[in-house]
Amino acid sequence: MKSLNKIVERINGYGYDRFVVKGQEITPDGFTVIAGPCTIENRDDLEVIAKHLVTENISFIRGGAHKLRTSPNDFAGLGSTALDWLQEIGKKYNLVTVSEITDTEHLDEMIEKIDILLVGTRNMLNYPMLTKIGKTRKPVILKRGMSSTLEEWLLASEYILKEGNSKLIYCERGIRTFDSITRNTYDISAIPLLRSKVNFPVIGDPSHATGLRELIRPISIATASVGASGLLIEAHPTPETVLVDSRQTIDLQTLSTINEQSKAIIKLLN
Repeated sequence: MKSLNKIVERINGYGYDRFVVKGQEITPDGFTVIAGPCTIENRDDLEVIAKHLVTENISFIRGGAHKLRTSPNDFAGLGSTALDWLQEIGKKYNLVTVSEITDTEHLDEMIEKIDILLVGTRNMLNYPMLTKIGKTRKPVILKRGMSSTLEEWLLASEYILKEGNSKLIYCERGIRTFDSITRNTYDISAIPLLRSKVNFPVIGDPSHATGLRELIRPISIATASVGASGLLIEAHPTPETVLVDSRQTIDLQTLSTINEQSKAIIKLLN
């Protein structure tokens, strides 16, 4: 615990750089819902999702253009075409856009087209990438590595912070354990623990945490109830048809329910 406290002291010394994008701000004490497809497959679906987000007063849309896949034979995204669609939709509906960066060779293009970068679990330990992102001052969501301790997660974030980028959001997405019934084991206790120690937003990703569509709503509500700063959720008009992570993608009606119930829980707690 002593070593953790020293790390926390350094991290808080950088100070959270509150940022506003398109009139929206993610704050440690707020609650932000970020939703959309894991990987963008076409523009039409993306626009349907965007329209739904607007009706739900959700101002953040996520969508993958480059996707790291375990198998090289699986669909890995449409690259620049998907980024163009996401940028266009974001401007059209005044939505803050979020997309995963998988390689530093995409960094310049993503800085130009996307509002918030997402570093996935496989790249949490990609220290050269984190260092380069730190030099950009671009808002970034840093997911916890699938087998990483809290100390390792915090130390990884320092690669970003020490380069001058304090527009940082932590995202708990579950860790790999001995159980295989769910995709990962959701370390929900990490969220209130980090919230009590660091002065940065800490959000939860129930989609990757569980890998099961029927668990996303209850785990989202639980995440809101422990004081998370928001949710990162995979949602699509027809989740059973998507090429990537179909089993953990929810439909838009379920997203509406989660949005409504999460806000009710937060109002009750406050």
